[in-house]
Amino acid sequence: MQIAIIAHDTKKELMTQFCIAYCGTLSKHDLCATSITAKYISEATGLRIEKLMTGEHGGEQQIASRIAYDEIDILLFFRSTNPMDSFDEESFELLSMCDRHNVPVATNIATAEVLICALERGDLAWREIINPRSAHNQNKDSN
Repeated sequence: MQIAIIAHDTKKELMTQFCIAYCGTLSKHDLCATSITAKYISEATGLRIEKLMTGEHGGEQQIASRIAYDEIDILLFFRSTNPMDSFDEESFELLSMCDRHNVPVATNIATAEVLICALERGDLAWREIINPRSAHNQNKDSN
């Protein structure tokens, strides 16, 4: 599965700790993340992560584009909970894309744990049928 990871500055450490805890499961999947988040996680875990642009330079838009093309199966997006942060239009659009394309998304550690445990059990296998880059669809196209 294709898993996209984003963590706002105040949540990067929490995301890194989460990825350390679930490194075994995450290592079985293709990961991409915004640049700084990818750096933190890969340095702490050794996981292979495709580094996209930083969030403020278009990384969230890159992930939104991949969601639009059904190239992302799960989004882990730990957002800032600081009430002083203003409305973030890019984040709103990204979450809306997940809703439109039925991409499971976690915006906090509790939901992320539920998604990762479901992934490990095979509960999200239906995403393989939707994702055009999945082995299921690659084999279907070659027949």
